Amino acid sequence: MSTETQAEVSGWRAERLEAAGFEHAVAEQLSRCCDYDLHALIELVERGCPPDLAIRILAPLPGDERPC
Repeated sequence: MSTETQAEVSGWRAERLEAAGFEHAVAEQLSRCCDYDLHALIELVERGCPPDLAIRILAPLPGDERPC
């Protein structure tokens, strides 16, 4: 994936996370980490889970790297 495409994807992910209620800095950090399932994070928050708890629940286990 080109650097430009990576930046576009990261920007889109950050926008979606912020719209769901994640703080800007957290959304920016998570947007660059493909180890988190974006849709699962947003779904948990939409169901009433605090964003910081959603992050802890869905934290990847060591060795569970996901490709971007």
